[in-house]
Amino acid sequence: MFALFSRLSNRQITLASLVAAGVAAAVANALIARDTERLNPPSGAFIDVDGVRLHYVERGFGEPLVLLHGNGVTLDDLDASGLMAAAATRYRVIAFDRPGFGHSSRPRTTVWTAAAQAELLRKALLQLGVSRCLLFGHSWGACVAVRLAADHPEAVSGLVLASGYYFPDFRADAVALGGPAIPVVGDVLRYTVSPLLARLTWRQMLRNLFAPAKIPAKFRAFPRDMALRPSQLRAAAAESMLMIPAAYSASERYGALTMPVALVAGEGDRVVDIDKQSRRLHDLIAGSSLRRVKAGGHMVHHTATAEVMSAIEEVANAAHDAGERLAPRSRA
Repeated sequence: MFALFSRLSNRQITLASLVAAGVAAAVANALIARDTERLNPPSGAFIDVDGVRLHYVERGFGEPLVLLHGNGVTLDDLDASGLMAAAATRYRVIAFDRPGFGHSSRPRTTVWTAAAQAELLRKALLQLGVSRCLLFGHSWGACVAVRLAADHPEAVSGLVLASGYYFPDFRADAVALGGPAIPVVGDVLRYTVSPLLARLTWRQMLRNLFAPAKIPAKFRAFPRDMALRPSQLRAAAAESMLMIPAAYSASERYGALTMPVALVAGEGDRVVDIDKQSRRLHDLIAGSSLRRVKAGGHMVHHTATAEVMSAIEEVANAAHDAGERLAPRSRA
């Protein structure tokens, strides 16, 4: 045995040690992910659409209102914010785990662009008996929501977009955060060092997301470890890389939106420039409204839940009024 080790170079020993450490980390992260899913079981139901198993939660009664979460989180983020509970007092609220997030699958045979997700969700809603709905999207969910509205305007009676990224510009972070989505190399990263790095930077990331507001106590209800599983890290990384293409492919179609549209943006947002994004979109969509929340930051559905609900009420009322104007009057 000593003779064998004596023939190995220091480089070979180091490489073997790294491989062993990587395998151990991968096994540990896989076990942690499995335990995390066991401790955080699905809170809703599942629907199968085009080979994707989508997890969704449905609450309340009334006009359908669909909620789409942002990148890196799950529908639990919408629940923790209080938005789901507030909306369920008036609407039939349907919140999805978008593909690859929470308990929804994300087949690798598809590039999950905003357009692909919009088409998937449209089919899911039809299976649920929803042909037309109010639609809310936060951050990356806003990219999907506006694409669904552009591709299927007949399906969206009113649109509420919060903290969205709508127009392409240079984003170094989109490339920097995309590592776990790179084939092969990304698979190694997301099962070894990426979960550890994500845990170490989690608190600082939250500060940036909520700044200039403080992280609210209600966010503690969000299951952090669900967001740090290797599978979800890959989905989040892929959406970081797809962010600019999503904005580029849809930006020329915004002006054609005719349904009521309300935008909500938090002042001091460190993730997106609200003047280059939300204000610009507001200027482009005739009749839209823009609510700028003072010191609201990126997570406005948490920091200004009432303001977001007010925007939803605004588009719901406008959609109702528009429907009454278009409906044929009966003869006396």
